[in-house]
Amino acid sequence: MGRIAVVGAGLGGMAAAARLAVAGHEVTVYERSDTYGGAVRRYARDGFAFDTGPGLLHLPAVYRDLFVKTGRERLEDLVDLVQVPVTARHVFQDGTGVTLPNAARGRVVAALDDGLGAGAGERWAQLLTRAREAWETCRRPLLEEPLRAEPSSRGALAQDGAYPALRRRVLPRLPRALGGRDVPRPTLAEVADGELRDPRLAAMLCGGVRAHGLDPARTPAAAAILAYVEDSFGTWYVRGGGMRALADALHERCRRRRVAFRFGCRVAAVREKDGRAAGLELADGSALDADVVLAGGGPAAPGGPADTGAGAARLTVLLALRGARPQGTAHRTLVHGAPGPGGPLTVLRPDDPALRPDDAHETAVLSVPVPPGAVTGSGEAEALAERLLAAADEAGLGLGERLLWHEVRTPADNEAETGAPGGRVPPPSLPGAGGAFLRPANQASPLSGLYAVGGWSHPGGGLPAAGMSGAMAAGLVQDPDWRGSV
Repeated sequence: MGRIAVVGAGLGGMAAAARLAVAGHEVTVYERSDTYGGAVRRYARDGFAFDTGPGLLHLPAVYRDLFVKTGRERLEDLVDLVQVPVTARHVFQDGTGVTLPNAARGRVVAALDDGLGAGAGERWAQLLTRAREAWETCRRPLLEEPLRAEPSSRGALAQDGAYPALRRRVLPRLPRALGGRDVPRPTLAEVADGELRDPRLAAMLCGGVRAHGLDPARTPAAAAILAYVEDSFGTWYVRGGGMRALADALHERCRRRRVAFRFGCRVAAVREKDGRAAGLELADGSALDADVVLAGGGPAAPGGPADTGAGAARLTVLLALRGARPQGTAHRTLVHGAPGPGGPLTVLRPDDPALRPDDAHETAVLSVPVPPGAVTGSGEAEALAERLLAAADEAGLGLGERLLWHEVRTPADNEAETGAPGGRVPPPSLPGAGGAFLRPANQASPLSGLYAVGGWSHPGGGLPAAGMSGAMAAGLVQDPDWRGSV
């Protein structure tokens, strides 16, 4: 049994801590703030409550596996995990809109034909079918296997081998790479224009990466896997408290496995002895011994992964609304072409009694990506919040007239809570583009016994990736030659 120090109580750090505790290690988590969850937090006021970080979950199998592997209780025994009825309602600049059923390809095709014209559904389905090939090629190395620090270990993920079907269809006249000679790499924007032939379908495809602050004109075509995953595996919500309830359940699982937590504990440095991580030095000057250190606080944290400059920040507006939630309201609406530095505007309206004082009220969350460190003044933040609310109303949501009060959360708020530089949110890792969209390896440090965990390390941002980073870090602690899950 070894002494393991985990820096940061985000979902990745807690996922690793639970797995390592079950394996018999003595695990202590050191968190700079006064609570767990990282960016998965809750804001409450006057009987209203809001997720201030991620509001939906994809690939819930990651957390089902985590809870099965760390105890006898299943995830569904602890939280009310439900599949939302529709993936999203999309509203476009020309005033048209379409509602996509959740994880039902045939009904999605029909909805697109009805909303956007005959043939739209088939073009969308054909592109997702080709994205499936990319997913099947990259799923295991991207999400289930540790990424090695050496460039040669990145294989197809870095060399664009993950989307041959997309490449062949979009650029049919280009030869395949011969003798190591590279071919031009198509971007997601090129895929959208060349395959979908409708600016609204293109907005749907590209909106998934724009929401992470990525530019589709610079993002590899393999980013189409994001749309495929959402379409094929569904979109999920934790009723009875939102995503914060998932963090609550994971913290409780750690506590039951005798993981110790020290909150309000700022780590100043990782101690080193004979070329190995030997513990932590705290901001108060005290020193702590450990056999292994897992750094989960991001690039700004001691021992954290190298800062690649990735990730946009977000401006979020929390709305407390009078009046009942209208029947048939989509949980998520994407307003394409809305004002703001990024896009699209995401509107979340969960049907969750736990988030409202009674059924005569409703909560909603507006969010849009912004540059890191942007929107620093309260006047600027309020002006952008008003523009976003107006855009939501122009899309037919009718929120402004029901507004009781609102709370604006800026990148500075996220930076204060998570320590992320400029309030950045880690984007998902993506294959292709020479590895430019991959996050640093979990074992990238030259210091033996130091591992990175969480959204800023492999396999990147998002709730599923955070859970998988915990599995990878725990696996590597147990066996440095560990090759991934079966």
